[in-house]
Amino acid sequence: MPASMAKSQALAVALLLVLVVSLTAIEGVHGICGMSNDEFKLCQPAAAMENPTESPSAECCAALGKANLSCICRYKGIAGIWLRMYHIDADRAMALPGKCSLTVPSNCS
Repeated sequence: MPASMAKSQALAVALLLVLVVSLTAIEGVHGICGMSNDEFKLCQPAAAMENPTESPSAECCAALGKANLSCICRYKGIAGIWLRMYHIDADRAMALPGKCSLTVPSNCS
């Protein structure tokens, strides 16, 4: 791959990451996908990269039950880097709806 093409791809990835983080920060003031920041924090222990809890709390499941899961799952691919910054394992996070006995949208699989 030519150096200029690699640079362009790296720049595109960096811009996408900045866009995702910016949109998340803007939406985060009011929540994202029907969940507030505090509700997301309820689920963090079960999705932590290190020493996660065995299962999500009842409070986490209640918050996920009110959330727009299809919206959350749209972040699955592009949010992996962002999630790691907050010490959240993307695979564990995407498994939470199933662990809460919620119907998992097709875009989560």
